[in-house]
Amino acid sequence: MRKQYHILNGDSLRQKFPKNIDGEIIVARECFVEGNVKGNNLEELFASRAKFLSQSYGGTEQGYYEKVVSEFQKIKNINYDSDINLWFEDDLFCQVNFWFVSHLITNNISTTNVYLIRPKSHNQFGFGGLSYSELNFIYKNRSILIELEKFTSLWESYQNDNMEKLMNTAMELEPVYPFILNAVKAHIERKPNGGTPGRPIQSLLSIMKELETEEFKPVFKEFSKRESIYGFGDLQVKSLFDQIINNR
Repeated sequence: MRKQYHILNGDSLRQKFPKNIDGEIIVARECFVEGNVKGNNLEELFASRAKFLSQSYGGTEQGYYEKVVSEFQKIKNINYDSDINLWFEDDLFCQVNFWFVSHLITNNISTTNVYLIRPKSHNQFGFGGLSYSELNFIYKNRSILIELEKFTSLWESYQNDNMEKLMNTAMELEPVYPFILNAVKAHIERKPNGGTPGRPIQSLLSIMKELETEEFKPVFKEFSKRESIYGFGDLQVKSLFDQIINNR
């Protein structure tokens, strides 16, 4: 039997990962959806990310290499005759990490045995809302990834802020992977346009007005319902929320 590798988007799924599913677990502990992603190579990218995340959320740059980069290195070391199972959801947070992982696989591993495992429907809870038996079910019904190079292209377009190419690739993938287009549109709508601050901040402003509050907790809860496509955690939303408060 071919060796199984399971690449998970974050530690929360790892904590509830079914013990009867064999294979080595690798955790993508990044949030490429936020901050600088420039870099001519992996070394430059990781150096930039280590600096950004340590300054934004605490921790040390060394800790980034120990906890994050070390996991990505495991992906680069996967044997070519293995099955790689990618457990990623449909929201933008997960998708950008998924595109980066696809980039790593394409450029480091000679294999066609790459599978995508995702919840049957998109919601704010994702894998977290699935039971033990449901996680087993979606694993047994995994789908092989075709055109992996196009997912790599998505990462390169995202990294270079090439919105036109990003959209074009998403549209090419839509017949088989329609969820990609929703994430790409959500990303494009993040950008300020015509005097508006971009969809996430505009949504927060609307929620704060409707709820008549500047208390973060209820605003975050409602944002997570309305804008689950972004997959933002409390840290990402709090950063946007603080921008609004500080600008008032």
